Amino acid sequence: MSDEKPNILWICTDQQRYDTIASLGNELINTPNIDRLVNGGVAFTRAYVQSPVCSPSRASFLTGRYPRTTRCRQNGQDIPPTERLVTRILADHGYTCGLSGKLHLGSCENGRVEPRIDDGYDAFYWSHHPQPDWKENAYTQWLEFKGQVWEKLYAGPGDGYVKEGVPTEYHQTTWCANMAIDFIKEQNEAGPWCYTFNCFDPHHPFDPPPEYMKRYNPDDMPLPKYRKGELDDKPIFQRRDHKSAHNESGEFPFDKMTDENKQSITAAYYAMIELIDDSVGRMLAALEKTGQLDNTIVIFMSDHGEMLGDHGFYLKGPHFYEQAVRVPLIFSWPGHFKEDLKADALVELVDIAPTLLEAAGIDPPEGMQGKSLSGMLTGKERPDNHRDSILCEYYNSWQHKDAYGTMLRTKDKKICVYHSPGNPEIEEPGELYDLSMDPEEFTNLWNNPGYAEVKCEMMRKAFDRSVLTMDPLPVRLGEF
Repeated sequence: MSDEKPNILWICTDQQRYDTIASLGNELINTPNIDRLVNGGVAFTRAYVQSPVCSPSRASFLTGRYPRTTRCRQNGQDIPPTERLVTRILADHGYTCGLSGKLHLGSCENGRVEPRIDDGYDAFYWSHHPQPDWKENAYTQWLEFKGQVWEKLYAGPGDGYVKEGVPTEYHQTTWCANMAIDFIKEQNEAGPWCYTFNCFDPHHPFDPPPEYMKRYNPDDMPLPKYRKGELDDKPIFQRRDHKSAHNESGEFPFDKMTDENKQSITAAYYAMIELIDDSVGRMLAALEKTGQLDNTIVIFMSDHGEMLGDHGFYLKGPHFYEQAVRVPLIFSWPGHFKEDLKADALVELVDIAPTLLEAAGIDPPEGMQGKSLSGMLTGKERPDNHRDSILCEYYNSWQHKDAYGTMLRTKDKKICVYHSPGNPEIEEPGELYDLSMDPEEFTNLWNNPGYAEVKCEMMRKAFDRSVLTMDPLPVRLGEF
């Protein structure tokens, strides 16, 4: 590692699944700037969130602690003020920190402004989502300054599933990047900094700017991966969302949608990601122009995935398929991290915070639970061996208020256990997948007698991870 503290440009999208980057295998999407990060850095191809919904996932990777430990376990909860974000720790060691876009470590429903804890951000341009639901929304304040009205900009045509969104010049993703670029220029030669770019895209609604929508022909898009009848022996939450009875928005009833509807959603989703990619390119150009690229760690990631119709439903929820819990995770730092490395070790987003602290020469605080990725990034450790398993959990978030679930994934197996005492309809069945034989997770082996021993062993491992991720604080001071 360098003696000079690196700058950090932390790019976090919202609801972007892992298989949406051209250089990592998607031949239908155009992502040249993210591809540049992949080719010039390390792409972790099996990176997993610790919750498949926003707040608990963000609380986890921003603290390096598991959702159950942060006590921000659900959307709609405020993170306790005693939690320390990695940005606060960086700020305590001389970093200037900034943010544009979403934070979502607290409830902001019904016009409530998300409360801030001592988060370390000096520059704070908050915009939970683009809609003008709060006067404090820095993005819509910017639109007003530009003489624009969001409702008029968002008056394009749509079919109920896909809509033409705000033109690129006035889009929230564009604005988030503009704020980041201004910060990068202002901080040039001013000392180490960390900036978090947190756009709302490609989160639904599926509404890219019209000029990006035109780049993707729905006829060229694949249909969702779904087998008729596959949900018959899977959890009730999946069957509900298939019919959109308990879906987050009620807008995507899979069994009532046409193939054309489904393809148009995928096209719009890809178009939203291409807009993000162009913003990534503009931020990288600002780093180059100011001479800061070589001393800046760039991270590209997302807070959780998107089902996109696979397995018969859209959006997110108490679902632990790869599409929901596996996300892009790319690190680049020229001259310090390996280049063009695809690391297929199992990694968790909780590992990001200690990685950044190690790169900055800062000891992680007591209570941080992640495991630094630095050894793999620098080539000192094998890129295929980091964790034996992944833990991901869901606690009655939003419409799925009766859902509690625990997922454990190993290299070739996955188990999902659902917890609802007294309601056998929810408790059975769980899910068990042999990923070596069924990587698409179509066949639930939960009740297969041939897998009874595997099921028992996986449940034991899941219970072990649950116990071993309890809060390590307060520190034990003695034997008694």
